[in-house]
Amino acid sequence: MELRFIFVLSLWITAASSLYKIGVGIADVTGPAAGVTFLGYGKMEQSGEGIHLRQFSRAFLIEDSTSRIAFVSIDSAMMGDQIKKDVLKKLKEKLPGLYDTNNLMLSSTHTHSTPGGYMLHMLFDLSTLGYVQQTLNCLVKGITLSILRAHDKLDYGRIFVNKGELKGISMSRSPQSYLLNPEVERAQYAHNVDKTMVQLKFESEYGVPLGVINWYAVHATSMNNTNRLISSDNVGYASVLFEQKMNPDSFIGKGPFVAAFASSNLGDVTPNIKGPRCQKSGKPCDIPGPSCDVDELCVASGPGDDMKESTKIIARRLFDKAYELMAEKPIIEIKGPIKSIHQFVDMTMEEVDYKVPGGEMVKGKGCKPAMGHTFSSGTIDGPGLFSFEGGSKSSNNPLWDLVTNFVPKPSPEQVECHAEKSILISTGEFNYPLAWSPKIVATQLAVIGPLIIACVPGEFTTMSGRRVRKAVSDVLCKSSWCTVVIAGLCNSYTDYITTPEEYKLQRYEGASTLFGPYTLPIYLKQYTKLAEALLNSDVKLDPGPDPVDLRPDVWSLLPSPMRDSPIGRHSFGDCIEQPPYSATWGQTVRAKFVSGHPRNNPMLEQTFLTVERLTDDLNWNIVATDANWETEFIWKSVSWIWASSVAEVKWTIPENTTPGLYRLRHFGYFRMYFGGGRLGKYFGTSETFKVSKN
Repeated sequence: MELRFIFVLSLWITAASSLYKIGVGIADVTGPAAGVTFLGYGKMEQSGEGIHLRQFSRAFLIEDSTSRIAFVSIDSAMMGDQIKKDVLKKLKEKLPGLYDTNNLMLSSTHTHSTPGGYMLHMLFDLSTLGYVQQTLNCLVKGITLSILRAHDKLDYGRIFVNKGELKGISMSRSPQSYLLNPEVERAQYAHNVDKTMVQLKFESEYGVPLGVINWYAVHATSMNNTNRLISSDNVGYASVLFEQKMNPDSFIGKGPFVAAFASSNLGDVTPNIKGPRCQKSGKPCDIPGPSCDVDELCVASGPGDDMKESTKIIARRLFDKAYELMAEKPIIEIKGPIKSIHQFVDMTMEEVDYKVPGGEMVKGKGCKPAMGHTFSSGTIDGPGLFSFEGGSKSSNNPLWDLVTNFVPKPSPEQVECHAEKSILISTGEFNYPLAWSPKIVATQLAVIGPLIIACVPGEFTTMSGRRVRKAVSDVLCKSSWCTVVIAGLCNSYTDYITTPEEYKLQRYEGASTLFGPYTLPIYLKQYTKLAEALLNSDVKLDPGPDPVDLRPDVWSLLPSPMRDSPIGRHSFGDCIEQPPYSATWGQTVRAKFVSGHPRNNPMLEQTFLTVERLTDDLNWNIVATDANWETEFIWKSVSWIWASSVAEVKWTIPENTTPGLYRLRHFGYFRMYFGGGRLGKYFGTSETFKVSKN
């Protein structure tokens, strides 16, 4: 009997040792709910006024007997080196020696509806009036917490990969540029954007689902640049839908199952599949040209009647496909060693040999960063900061005229290096008051058995991503089966990366390719080098030049809230507009409260509102928070002089809501007028109202 026990135990140990250790975690990273400009569209007037969907960080940790990696998908516009450095510093305090630059990957979803001010470089923080410490703090704190939560859950489990084609949610934003790629190359693909979703499923040793990560190339721009409420957009809501399905009894962001819809090579891919039209006349248009009349914009729209409905439709289609892939057979189990590698590269110092399609080999180099004129025109997803006429070299915007008059003209060497690009601003030749664009970028590869994650520092176009996947596959896959995925906006952000052929047309993506026409060939050389180093354990790469921390030189024109005072003869939290006595499914109820400024406390892991139902035993149960799709928290200043404000809580009653008595509540902090800026906590509660089916 004893021998049989030892034999069974040895089999169990052998089986367990062939499994990975897996941990998943989620945490809130929502930045200042109001008063900070959103990052993505570059519209200074797109300052936040509340929350529709909270931002989350979703962490996935994988260990074998010798190595580990951490992949984190974050509901944010971009990712910067300083965030990863700060996260690693905090992880070192809690988990010394476990996570480092090589095995930690931070990938942004690229939602355009979240607070900015954390990228440090002037070009990215210009529209947010400079640096916002609070935004960065929220990201660092939440990302770290998601990793710590995942680490605490590490246990034996399995990983499976599946793929599927998803149509009806994406189209090319620059089909003209794509057509400049070699015909023989284009013939290898059925579409001018990637339609394949690649998904990892994580489950426990006993088959309990733990989470999923999937990669699908589409911009998180269903919410357009008129939106003023924080939103994780289409991919973020897809995550919420999946997690609500798997965690039916948990609040959003609190359940055990974690679903990440991560970014990929989305550079030229839009979810606004109705295409661009002039807003008033409805005529077809494009940026650049054909243009609309002077009093209307050229904007693409999604499948819904408005941006919120479009976001919901795209998210639902993403979720439906991902849920199908989780259950669909056959699903391939991933087995094999874990490896990862990272290297910083100074793009301005790199040289590369590139074979022109149908032509000879040429020598290229990385240029100092510069943005072209069509960069400022924006895209069909939304006009840019200065809304140039497409292709124009001048602006009627006085702010941009001030900037361009202040910044020196590009040098002859810069003009020559950037070739077809008509340089609007030579960001690499100007460093006042601090650097305008990064020169040193993060590159990273990770391998989990036959799965390879290429962590890329920007928005790669469809064909650029395909070329990176091929370059990595040629080294690491050879004749064996493997899957290479592009994890976009990872660790660093360096705007767009087009192919040299696409670059020639100088649409928005080409004008935003920072390092000139040979940017992609340099990255292909670099990721090939990383792949070869992973293949040959004897090759040791130096870490590369460390990016400079710009925080000692940061600037900000955004004042911090100094004080709050209640309106009229009210107190903080008073409900000054009550919901109706009764309401039915589909109706939107609202209440208004005397409030403090949301920047007093971002309420991480908390909520600015609750919707509550009175139970049969006379207790109030929370049925929704400000993370739910059906709620909105909207903040308005009503007196700048007296620093008085009002918060509106809205709830659109979902179908199948349990009939009964409900109430709305608001929570927040105010800054004391007398008290040295100390904060006081308050809450407010509406009168009860009755909800019925009809």
